[in-house]
Amino acid sequence: MSKLGDLGARLHRGEVGYDFVGNRKIWYGVSILITIIAIVGLAVRGLNMGIEFQGGAVFTTPKTSVSVSQAEEYAREASGHQAVVQKLGNDTLRIQISGVDTGKSDEIKQSLAEELKMDPERINADLVGPSWGDQIANKAWQGLGIFMVLVVIYLAIAFEWRMAVAAFVALVHDITITVGIYALVGFEVTPGTVIGLLTILGYSLYDTVVVFDSLKEQTKDITKQNRWTYSDIANRSINSTLVRSINTTVVALLPVAGLLFIGGGVLGAGMLNDISLSLFVGLAAGAYSSIFIATPLVADLKEREPQLKALKKRVLAKRAQTEHVELAADGPLDDEAEDATPAVVGPRAQSGARSRGRGGKRR
Repeated sequence: MSKLGDLGARLHRGEVGYDFVGNRKIWYGVSILITIIAIVGLAVRGLNMGIEFQGGAVFTTPKTSVSVSQAEEYAREASGHQAVVQKLGNDTLRIQISGVDTGKSDEIKQSLAEELKMDPERINADLVGPSWGDQIANKAWQGLGIFMVLVVIYLAIAFEWRMAVAAFVALVHDITITVGIYALVGFEVTPGTVIGLLTILGYSLYDTVVVFDSLKEQTKDITKQNRWTYSDIANRSINSTLVRSINTTVVALLPVAGLLFIGGGVLGAGMLNDISLSLFVGLAAGAYSSIFIATPLVADLKEREPQLKALKKRVLAKRAQTEHVELAADGPLDDEAEDATPAVVGPRAQSGARSRGRGGKRR
């Protein structure tokens, strides 16, 4: 069995664990910081909206030996605007210039023909109106709103409203970070970006629901015992699904990373960047939020309930009493042994307590 598989089995059995819920304030702080950076980037730099949203002209040239950088310079000089140039498979060029009307388009076409040393009639010019992109954006916002409402209703029915709130916060967190990254790196926002953004929401929600389902199953009769708090069980649920979340995220990220870094970066297929960046950032943010945001937030909200608040007091009081008895039986612990106690909840802590407890009885 591989080391990762062995770790996954031990995490699932509760033999080892990481204290995600106990350190939730750290994760909240990290997430707030990242979100603020994303919002500031969005406010200061704004989004680089593609031609589909701003309107403009698209010129397609016949086969040419002119490089992409040269064509960008020619297009910028002819139009006075930044141009997006892509080399197509048959050595033709696709030149996009935003904010250009019909009259200006003809002038640019003539100038490009002179610079590229080709017949103007061989350059194909298409005008794109901003209304098309506006329609796509409006439909995307409507779809996003309906998706959010349905998700909250479904989670409130299938689980409970606190989990619905936590999942909603995680989704907003993922969207904000993804859009903020687009603003910070200056990638062009196209309809492909919108599609990618909507796609990652489903993945983010799936990862969250997996943890919630485990949490719901393990907390059915939680108030009938005095051993674990709700946060303990939530932490155990995250650990039991941790390797599964890592595996699914890595498997999903590998092909997307191939599109983004090799297809878009090395090979220069710029159109792939439109969708691959939103997928890459969104998948990573979705996996992060399901572990570090959604479940700890559920634990926070649940432990505000009177019965779970009372359970937490009983559990902590029992643990304090147990530690007091053990200290009295074993004598003062030296500093080295105390420092070696792992910050882990769940059966691993249970095993240690039992072991020491049995030792005390023998005496």
